[in-house]
Amino acid sequence: MTPDPSASPWAAQARTVGAAVYEASIASLQQMMTAGALTARDLVTAYTARIQQMDAQGPRLRSVIELNPDALAIAAALDAERAAGTVRGPLHGIPILVKDNIDTADGMHTAAGSLALLDSRPPRDATVVQRLRAAGAIILGKANLSEWAFFRSEYGACGWSGRGGQARNPYVLDRSPGGSSAGSAAAVAASFAAAALGTETNGSIVCPSSLCGVVGIKPTVGLTSRAGVIPIAHSQDTVGPHARTVADAAILLGALTGVDPADPATAASAGQAHADYTPFLEPAGLAGARIGVARRAFGHHPATDHIIESMLDVMREAGATISDPADLPTAEEIAAAPSKLTVLLYEFKADLNAYLATRLPRDGRGAAPQVRTLADLIAFNRAHAAAEMPYFGQELLELAEAKGPLTDQDYQDALATNHRLSRALGLDAALDRDHLDALVAPTYGPAWPIDVVNGENPRGGSSTPAALAGYPLLTLPVGQVHGLPVGLTFMGRAFSEPTLIRLAYALEQRIAGRQPPIYMPTIPL
Repeated sequence: MTPDPSASPWAAQARTVGAAVYEASIASLQQMMTAGALTARDLVTAYTARIQQMDAQGPRLRSVIELNPDALAIAAALDAERAAGTVRGPLHGIPILVKDNIDTADGMHTAAGSLALLDSRPPRDATVVQRLRAAGAIILGKANLSEWAFFRSEYGACGWSGRGGQARNPYVLDRSPGGSSAGSAAAVAASFAAAALGTETNGSIVCPSSLCGVVGIKPTVGLTSRAGVIPIAHSQDTVGPHARTVADAAILLGALTGVDPADPATAASAGQAHADYTPFLEPAGLAGARIGVARRAFGHHPATDHIIESMLDVMREAGATISDPADLPTAEEIAAAPSKLTVLLYEFKADLNAYLATRLPRDGRGAAPQVRTLADLIAFNRAHAAAEMPYFGQELLELAEAKGPLTDQDYQDALATNHRLSRALGLDAALDRDHLDALVAPTYGPAWPIDVVNGENPRGGSSTPAALAGYPLLTLPVGQVHGLPVGLTFMGRAFSEPTLIRLAYALEQRIAGRQPPIYMPTIPL
């Protein structure tokens, strides 16, 4: 059963508010600006109208926490550049949202969704924001997220933050938008920006992208800089795009890459990164490809599995060889390994303390920020429990605070275990065994109901091996179950983004995988 758009009070409004930007691709917006039919100021105005009428009012997605007060002025300056004959590239004049854990040194806050950081500011833009600005993109605003990137409690609701409230899924409003980059994915699905940045430690780009029916790329750790990004764990954190098409995601990814002295992990990307991923958008990219099926990731939701099986048939018809099954030899060990949480707890304490030490007073003159350490954050939440902990606690923060330094043998052993199980014995072994270009699996099942009482109840999830390995993922919308999107994940070796983009783009051209959201209040039974 597919929900009837006429049953939604907002479906027609969604098509008409800011009609020029509704479902518009980056390339089409650029073409309209080149032809003089549209300006960057027009884009900012149109997206802002959609946010005001569809996000803050109407279905109230709560996907955008804050708008950039300088956006119109920036747009006007970029329009003047264009009029003078300078176009910086495909992102010139294009509005982009960034997740609220990515630093911007402007009139907006960067707070990871927490009230605890509102009295402080970052000293400079995150490197990825610097690169977007240099490419001519307009930072339109900050997207809501699962507070602290869903590393506060094991019982939280995806998309909830003390600062932004509960973000909602634009397809069915009482369903989860996924986490932790919930606002970024939901906003892109609803055409509140041309694209958005999210961050991922384990599933935080691909999960909300799948649940909200958009493309998400979780890059190889080190392909994009994390300097100026509020961290969870340096061995797994990465920054990547949410977009409505593979082409748009490829355009945005190319603007983010490059070695950054402020993030030593990016040194590994030298000679591996591309400033332009659009040459890998090959319509015939599945011909001759060898693709393995991570069969152990199936079995969580029959209707989802049926859609993914049909995608395997499409890929075969397009000339791909499908190796089935092609499971990771260590899949069960990875699922059971306590080392996964151990590494996150140790690195969160060390990385967050280092980040918080860089924050400046909000007004530039006052006393030192209230929260300078993880211990300060825990104390702040206890003191402001009514606002920060109305539904769930902070047990993960407390467990992290109890950990020692990164020199502890427990941490060193856990990190080595994660890498051993996920890399040489895991993803690399599965790919090498049958000489595969990539593996595929369901990203997640359909979105589950929002439940702040009992917490999350997801079906499936295939992101963990790549998270531990630091390897890339790309999720592509491939269909719907009762009006809820379903995504297919492509996973590959380190720095195999060109391959994943080529395969996903070729599949995207053969299916009608993504449909715009219709903002149903609930699923009719």
